Amino acid sequence: MFDENSQLVKTWVRLVKAGAYTREQVPNLSNLQEVVGMVLDKEMK
Repeated sequence: MFDENSQLVKTWVRLVKAGAYTREQVPNLSNLQEVVGMVLDKEMK
């Protein structure tokens, strides 16, 4: 299980924010998509 402090989550958040990938392209690996989405939503507020 991933959380917002996981290195893989941080990497994917950075890649999505940079425009290299979209949220939909985050791999469906355990809860990775959910946590990346949650971090991105939190940073948008």
